[in-house]
Amino acid sequence: MTTLVSTAPKYYTVKEDLRRLAAEAGPGAPMPTERALAARYETSRTTVRQAISELVAEGMLNRTQGKGTFVAPSRPSYLRQLTSFTADADAQHLKSASDILGVESILADADLAAQLGVPADADLTRVARVRLINGEPVAHEVAYLPGSMPDLRRQLEQNGSLYSVLSSQYGVDIAEAEDTVGTMVAGPEEVRLLAIEMGAPLLLIHRRGLDAEGVPVEWTRSVFRGDRFKFFARTHR
Repeated sequence: MTTLVSTAPKYYTVKEDLRRLAAEAGPGAPMPTERALAARYETSRTTVRQAISELVAEGMLNRTQGKGTFVAPSRPSYLRQLTSFTADADAQHLKSASDILGVESILADADLAAQLGVPADADLTRVARVRLINGEPVAHEVAYLPGSMPDLRRQLEQNGSLYSVLSSQYGVDIAEAEDTVGTMVAGPEEVRLLAIEMGAPLLLIHRRGLDAEGVPVEWTRSVFRGDRFKFFARTHR
């Protein structure tokens, strides 16, 4: 039995000791049950559950319904500048893939028209995908592209990288990108698509891609799992 003595809140002391145990056990290792941990630390299961929940949100632990809690793999870091998701993953020797949810033609509403610099009701192509790393869903992306792009779905299925397909098949090159980063919590759609818990922390990134003349050619809304993603940016003066 482990007795923790600290002036910090009980759950926090438990959390930090669990962090140490997880680091020692290594990725994929199972953690003791809440009942066992409550006995170990002489505290309530509610306190243990709070400690575990915060470590899950931080990406230290994974919790799977009906199976238990496990030490999570290391979080990948993505360098999101002018590279695509596929190129970011390749640079880190990670295997990327996509589940294409849909490719369809839509009409621009007022917001999309403003972001892409097109008239309201202009033709757009909408591409919705779940992005995976090493087989695990980590992001839900919805991209809006000006105009009609015939055969885009088949091209994406063959190539995987939207930026590569846009350049090679449609003559659209992204020369500049504007990323706006925010946060949100998971709702029913993210729970279903990303296999996470309701209320899990997410990074919300809106990207506007511009061509060499400064004309908007892409507007993308991306939701990334907070426990599997770290935003890294490097700036030169």
